[in-house]
Amino acid sequence: MAKWGEGDPRWIVEQRADATNVNNWHWTERDASNWSTERLKTLLLPVRVEGEEGACEVTEVSKLDGEASINNRKGKLIFFYEWAIKLAWTGTSKTGVKYKGYVEIPNLSDENDVDEVEIHVSLAKDEPDTNLKTLMKQEGAKKIRDAMKTYISTLKTEFTQGMILPTVNGEHMDTTPPVAPKAEDRKTATGSSPATSQSKSIGVKIPTCKISLKDTFLTSPEELYRVFVTQEMVQAFTHAQATMEADKGGKFQLLDGSVTGEFVDLVPEKQLVMKWRFKSWPAGHFATITLNFTDKGGETEVCLEGKGIPASEEERTKQGWQRYYFEGIKQTFGYGARLF
Repeated sequence: MAKWGEGDPRWIVEQRADATNVNNWHWTERDASNWSTERLKTLLLPVRVEGEEGACEVTEVSKLDGEASINNRKGKLIFFYEWAIKLAWTGTSKTGVKYKGYVEIPNLSDENDVDEVEIHVSLAKDEPDTNLKTLMKQEGAKKIRDAMKTYISTLKTEFTQGMILPTVNGEHMDTTPPVAPKAEDRKTATGSSPATSQSKSIGVKIPTCKISLKDTFLTSPEELYRVFVTQEMVQAFTHAQATMEADKGGKFQLLDGSVTGEFVDLVPEKQLVMKWRFKSWPAGHFATITLNFTDKGGETEVCLEGKGIPASEEERTKQGWQRYYFEGIKQTFGYGARLF
């Protein structure tokens, strides 16, 4: 991987406000190393897991060697990052005995899928064996991997602001790749599946239920509302591709198409109403999800009400909202608070 600053100077141009880089033809480059260092530390230091044996937590980022950069060539963003990371962790047993160890991540890079990145967990020299090592190796490694996924996602969303310069016509180019429809979606759209066509014509009625959730976030209603309706922020907390048209009647798609829907009503800082569905639900069936935001003075209480949830999907829907929305937002943006 070419190091920052070693690119051919004939292809590197400044990011200029006068849009000299017409049609994004030249190669522009932005160093993301310092930003990445701080971001990785912020994401890795809060890692903490608990189990029957006790609790383990990351206490120090002792090594963070590497670099990261973003390049724009003809409107296409190319990401380069390569990091060698070493963490110190401490485990505390139920009886209060403390153990120390290390986590080594030898190669977090753009050349490897984050799910395949090696994470080595060990105990410090002379430490006796303990089940806390297994806890850290299993549950701790999962959280560390989630933190790396968040880093990559935010590198590709937050840090790329302004990388695509105005074109000749004064418009910005869209670098978000379109989400290709799955094979089964194409069949549904073209009506090639007799079973689907038949179910639509018959209009099968399914038993439904209501769900409700309440949670508190350490941020303002304005900021939290923005998280739910801004495409880049949704992609950050779900760690997946998303499309978002935050207007009345606007469509949205999350988690690589697993969740789809439409905005019914939007009241900034107060309320969001949407038609919402899991991909596995019966074709054409949408629930109505309402989110109410209440200012609690330094905190925001969110009350979720869901109507028309397939009865067989009640628990899965609750868990999905809690895990992929509420917990995802807290972990990504640091809005963690108690759950009612």
